[in-house]
Amino acid sequence: MENTHNNTGIKPISQTYAVLNAKCPRCRRGDMFMNPMYGFKSQKMYTSCSHCALKYERELGYFYVSMFISYALNVAQMITVGILTYFITGNTESPWLYMGTIFPVVLILAPLNFRYSRVLLLHYMTPGLNYIPSMSENKGS
Repeated sequence: MENTHNNTGIKPISQTYAVLNAKCPRCRRGDMFMNPMYGFKSQKMYTSCSHCALKYERELGYFYVSMFISYALNVAQMITVGILTYFITGNTESPWLYMGTIFPVVLILAPLNFRYSRVLLLHYMTPGLNYIPSMSENKGS
């Protein structure tokens, strides 16, 4: 039997799906970003959800906090790449080896850090912003 929400009869959208696909934290249907993560144009974020009209920037300067999340993601990635480099090469002498492996990974993952620092901020660290299953209904329903 299909898992549906009690009152609305709609199938709930998982938070994992919403986070991985950068969907609105309230309805989990609307996109948060206008364009793909990697491309020739810089990432642009919608000001509000196209499905439930949630304003993403909760107050002026709200996304400055996402810099701290991005920093934590960057540090975790650098430590992981550094440890993997050590285990693969066994080299502890050459700082150039570590810089040559860590910095390209940081540059390649910069768009991912930008996007997911904002997504994580909205989904997990914003008080009072919760998933409302009834907001997931189609607009015509």
